[in-house]
Amino acid sequence: MNNHVLWLAAAFMLMFEGLLPLLAPGLWRQVFEKILHMPEKNIRVYGAISVVAGVALYWAVAAFG
Repeated sequence: MNNHVLWLAAAFMLMFEGLLPLLAPGLWRQVFEKILHMPEKNIRVYGAISVVAGVALYWAVAAFG
C-alpha cells in the first residue's frame, strides 16, 4: 500500500466523521454530552471495538478486494 491510499482513507474518515455535526448538530451535541458523562472504561471498550472493526475491515478489503 502506498501513501496515496492512506491519505484517501484519512480523507474519507474526516468526511464521515463530519456528517453528523453537519446534518444534525443538536443530536451530535447530545451524543457528545453523553460521552462526556460515560465512565472511562466504557469509552475504552468502544474505542477498542472501533479499532478491531477497522482492522477487520482493512483485512477483508486487502484479502478479498
